[in-house]
Amino acid sequence: MIVYLPDGRPWPGQLGEAALDVLELRPAEVVLPEATVRDERGGRLFNGSTLMFDPSAGGGPLADAVADQQARAFGVTNTAFHVQRALRFASALLGHPLPRLLVRIGMHDQPRRWRGGHYRLPRSSLTDEPATLSSAGEVHLGGGAGFLPTPDGSRYFHAPAHNAAIICHEVGHHLCRHTADFRLNRLRPPENQTNRKIALDEGTADVLTAILLGTPDIYGWHRGTLAEGDQRRRKLQPRWTMAHFVGGRDQDPHADGTVWASACWSARERVTATGAGAARFDAALLRGMESAGADADRLTEDALIQRRQFSRLLSAITQADPGIAPVVLAAMAEHGIRPDASNAALEDAARAVLTGEVGR
Repeated sequence: MIVYLPDGRPWPGQLGEAALDVLELRPAEVVLPEATVRDERGGRLFNGSTLMFDPSAGGGPLADAVADQQARAFGVTNTAFHVQRALRFASALLGHPLPRLLVRIGMHDQPRRWRGGHYRLPRSSLTDEPATLSSAGEVHLGGGAGFLPTPDGSRYFHAPAHNAAIICHEVGHHLCRHTADFRLNRLRPPENQTNRKIALDEGTADVLTAILLGTPDIYGWHRGTLAEGDQRRRKLQPRWTMAHFVGGRDQDPHADGTVWASACWSARERVTATGAGAARFDAALLRGMESAGADADRLTEDALIQRRQFSRLLSAITQADPGIAPVVLAAMAEHGIRPDASNAALEDAARAVLTGEVGR
């Protein structure tokens, strides 16, 4: 099949052939061993067994019917490739598979088209979601909106199913839910879980995306109009530190998560520089997340507060692989993150260094 293969540059990727392990091909969905990827907008997209489709510059409302159908079919297969790759990457490092994932494309396009993605768990108060949601979690991708530039100067309809960064980030939330479980959803009723994300959830999903795409500029395509030093771009370089952390329920967890993601990226690069190999850090990260997710048996406010602390997950990562712990700790410290301190304490210390108030 044809998909966008990550090439480390801020555009969709390099079109190329890739293998996909498929159990079943239905009219508008691909069933994989790990996940099902479905276009929810109706109509037949697949005839026969071929998965060779033209991305057609994203398709969209300005494209003709043939081009839009090609773009939609490409979106399903492109999403399936990146979902399978991400889940198999995680499963190989953890030593076991994650719960099955459902990905639904073309969601929430009313009253206006949507170019985003999110990860959803069942909750009784949700009014804009399908009547039934998988208790294991679902990724929802919009049908697309607006246009993005391409290397040749043409416009590309922004269909999330064509955007590997969005896909990988949302799969990252599935990994977080079933390892670190930052919101202790395993202790909540299956039909009434919480979808509120914290900075560690967003930041970990971002660094996993950077690992899978091979670049710290994970959103350089659809956020390319933002300066590289703008925190909203969520580029993991330049270095973000706890001095940029805000915290609080009203703060965007994506922005605060960039601090954690940036620190993880630095630690991974430092581990790689020692000759240990990037996979060594990747395994410590995932196994640390899994061990950190298993240490609470009661859903309490104190347990939830503890799960928000960067230092707690840092300690779990270093315990997962003591051999690289000194390198990881040194890299994290340069971002103002160290063990045995609350986020608030780390923020205060980093800002004191920034303003030159240390030791006064």
